[in-house]
Amino acid sequence: MNDAPISPRSHLSALLLCIAGFFTCFCGLHRFYAGKVFTGIIWLLTLGLCGIGQIIDLILIICGSFRDKEGRRILG
Repeated sequence: MNDAPISPRSHLSALLLCIAGFFTCFCGLHRFYAGKVFTGIIWLLTLGLCGIGQIIDLILIICGSFRDKEGRRILG
């Protein structure tokens, strides 16, 4: 079992924001939600690093490995 701290942020919200980024071209909304403002701005300006970063983040969120600003996994 992993005893790493868990973020109070919602896994479903991060997932929906990441998916919404594909359809609205507002990539990086899930990063703003996780508190990662600097990389959220980069994702927003580069369209999710040309979509590759957005896809990687989507996979990380689905697998439960995406972390918030404090390094806590977003699971709940």
